[in-house]
Amino acid sequence: MTVTLLPTDDTTTRTMQELYRHLHAHPELSMQETETCAFLTRRLDDLGLETFRCGGTGVVGILRNGAGPTVAYRADTDGLPIQEETGLDYASTARGTLADGTDVPAMHGCGHDTHMTVALTLAEHLVTHPSAWAGTVVFIFQPGEETGAGAVAMLADGLWDRAPRPEIVYGQHVWPGLAGTVDISSGVAMAMADSWKVTVHGRQAHGSQPDQSIDPIVLGAHMIVRLQTIVSREVHPMKAAVVTVGTFHGGLKENIIPATAEFTVNVRTFDVEVRTRVLDSLRRIIAAEAQASGAPEPVIEVLSTFPRCYNDPAATQQLITELGGALGTNCVIEVPPVMGSEDFGLLAEAIGVPSVYWMFGGYSQQTIDATDSVAGNHSPHFAPDSEPALAAGLTAALTAVLSRVGTPGGTA
Repeated sequence: MTVTLLPTDDTTTRTMQELYRHLHAHPELSMQETETCAFLTRRLDDLGLETFRCGGTGVVGILRNGAGPTVAYRADTDGLPIQEETGLDYASTARGTLADGTDVPAMHGCGHDTHMTVALTLAEHLVTHPSAWAGTVVFIFQPGEETGAGAVAMLADGLWDRAPRPEIVYGQHVWPGLAGTVDISSGVAMAMADSWKVTVHGRQAHGSQPDQSIDPIVLGAHMIVRLQTIVSREVHPMKAAVVTVGTFHGGLKENIIPATAEFTVNVRTFDVEVRTRVLDSLRRIIAAEAQASGAPEPVIEVLSTFPRCYNDPAATQQLITELGGALGTNCVIEVPPVMGSEDFGLLAEAIGVPSVYWMFGGYSQQTIDATDSVAGNHSPHFAPDSEPALAAGLTAALTAVLSRVGTPGGTA
């Protein structure tokens, strides 16, 4: 496959590498991106953009360049609670604190450092090439993507009351594909996701006196097994859904039946009706199993909710054509939706405008050929080849934005 990237001079390449290394080495956890927010604000201020903080640790930069359309471009900013194992000389040694107070390592294990670097470089390119475009670009540096809290927080903080409303919102994500290629879906692009914590209540007793107990571990196990029938027996066979129980905790000693146990469950769906059916079934089964055991009603806590990520079909087809011209038509691949989730879609849906979101590859052909399987997002080994990945991301972002803004003295 032949990959053609946007030509970048030595200064641009060096600046991107410096930005990337700094951001990679200094990750912060979701909704705690205080230093990242300050760093981004300084960079945008230095470029002459109008800036304001939004949603706690989010940053918005507004670049105006005469009359023309308004376009928004979003980059996420948070890291993950992962101990980095990449071996890079700029690997993160940062730490963060989870909501429960647990001290954990932090890493940009999902590539948000790449996203921020591309967005900052895109802003600089537009600032230094004002004769190439006309209009307004709104840069959204969004916190808390990993927890689904960031887009909601920015909207609640008046994002679209404080920034010009765009006619379209763009966003992209690096992943373990070939640098210089783009994967894009038309229509539904990513799944909705719902995560719950379920606390199962029973009655504590000594292990030698099970008749005195209501065992929440046995009860929780019955719930978990029964939940596996939702997809296989309640969802239409031509529809997609995933139900995953990711954790189960109960008890402290082998001869004590505890009073409570808890598990977490994650649901992925593409269709709103399927989502409703699956969540209703979850509640029904959890409640019914508790009743069958004579146990108190379980407590369900919603941990996070991710909306659908929907690519406007007309805007997507236009962008596919533009990206094909920039990267080569064989490097732009239309793909089915993926079960991963994003809160990006809320930013456009909140004001009723279209959005387009795509994936760009992060590894060189040499790296891909050198291993049986390159590390993916959320891996402690995730380390895209920064030079080709950043060049590819910049190419795609610049192509998208320039395809919708106007030209000096002309129209979009």
